[in-house]
Amino acid sequence: MAFTVPLPLPRSPFNREGVAAWYEHELGWATARGDGVELLTGLRFDVLELPAAAGHAVLRRLSGRWPAALAGRRMRLLVAAGAAEELPGLLDWLEWGGIALDLVALGAGDRMPAPIPPGWSGSGSPGAASWLRPPEPGREVEPTLPAMPAVGGGVGAPCLVRLVDAAASECHRVRLLGAGRTQRLASS
Repeated sequence: MAFTVPLPLPRSPFNREGVAAWYEHELGWATARGDGVELLTGLRFDVLELPAAAGHAVLRRLSGRWPAALAGRRMRLLVAAGAAEELPGLLDWLEWGGIALDLVALGAGDRMPAPIPPGWSGSGSPGAASWLRPPEPGREVEPTLPAMPAVGGGVGAPCLVRLVDAAASECHRVRLLGAGRTQRLASS
C-alpha cells in the first residue's frame, strides 16, 4: 500500500509572512505585521516622504543609488537612521523653515508600508508600494544612505544637507505649480 503525501501549495509572493521574511532575512530590517507588512523606521534607516513629482525631480538632480519607493502619488527616499530628527533644524538652517512644504520625515517609532520585494511579480494590492531603486540583498544598504557629512554614509553616499535642500526646493516648486493650475482653472 502506497501513501501519498500532499505537496504544499506554492506560496503566493504576496503572502505577508513571505514578504516580512524577505525583509528580515535578506536585509536585516525589522518589520511589523498588520493589514500588510510595514518596515520599522528609525532603526536601520529613516524616510523622507514627498510628492512623487518632487521625488522624481530630486532623483534626477542628485546622483546616487540609495533606495527609493513609490506609493501612489508619494515617494519615499530612504536616508540614514537619525536623519528624521535633523529635518526641522536643516530646513531652518537652509532657510526653508516656516514655508509650507509637503515634506515629511519618518524616524524612530514610525513605519512605512513595505514595498513589494524586488524581483517579485505582480503588485500585491491596488496602490501597493513598489521600489524605484530597490535595496540589494546581500549588500550593506546603510552606508549608501544620505547622511550628515560627519555622521555616516559611505563613500559616494549623498549628503543629507544637499538632499533636504533639493527636496525642499522641488516640493516648493510642485506646490507653486499646483497653485498656478488652480488659479488658471478658477479664472476659466
